[in-house]
Amino acid sequence: MHARTPSVCSLTLALLGVSLLSACSSVPTPNAQLGQAKADYQGAAADPRTTRLAATELKRAQDALNEAQAAWDRQDTPEDVNHLAYLARQRVAIARETVALRSAEQTAASTGATRANIQLEARTQEADAAQRKTDQALAEATAAKQQSDRVQAQNQVLQERLRELNAQPSPRGLVLTLGDVLFDVDKAQLKPAGLRLVRQLSMVLTDYPQRQVLIEGFTDNTGSTEHNLGLSGQRANAVRTALLGEGISAARVSTQSHGEARPVGDNNSADGRQLNRRVEIVLSDERGLISGR
Repeated sequence: MHARTPSVCSLTLALLGVSLLSACSSVPTPNAQLGQAKADYQGAAADPRTTRLAATELKRAQDALNEAQAAWDRQDTPEDVNHLAYLARQRVAIARETVALRSAEQTAASTGATRANIQLEARTQEADAAQRKTDQALAEATAAKQQSDRVQAQNQVLQERLRELNAQPSPRGLVLTLGDVLFDVDKAQLKPAGLRLVRQLSMVLTDYPQRQVLIEGFTDNTGSTEHNLGLSGQRANAVRTALLGEGISAARVSTQSHGEARPVGDNNSADGRQLNRRVEIVLSDERGLISGR
């Protein structure tokens, strides 16, 4: 006799319950991959041969489907939910192949027919292939999750270090601002405090070699447009030169001169003009990309 498995009805009722609750509240658009995985599982579970000949495989499919459902309930990314739903469908496919395999085994044992033996061998190969495919997918999913966790941890540490430098988040990435007080008046030479800040930034960049840097210079509207554009470019280049002097590769550091364009303060007040006289250092994402303005 074959061991009885946990009631299939329990999962079916749970799935119906989720559907009823979903109908009563506003929810995101259903995930198509997850819906197909549920349909595949219900189809396999409805076949009495599955619980008789592939109870273990059906239970694994149920566990995989529960994991995909849990990811959906947690509002994980669509890619994660799709991947887990795909694994659940593969588990269902293995259960079906196991049913076919063991049915063929029983046929071969009872009839001794050569044809049944050939079918048995074919089903065995198909089941083995499905198992290998699922194992590979599981290994890839584990590796991808580990890589994602590493990147997330690195980004968190990076943000903490940059916060110590008063870097602020922006739509373009983390931005470190060097104010006018770090330069001599109307000059492009960095003062010692500015050099110390650049040295601290270079230590971060050394630890995160995949990060690129864009240095942008700005001024207030005092003086001619041509003078302001030149001064802002000279200050941006001064920061770049300081970073290169700390060992940062020139290929990782670019500059732009904006002059009096893009003010962040009111040029009609002294405080506003001081805010506008600045150098902004924008760090790229982990792929080395910086969004445009």
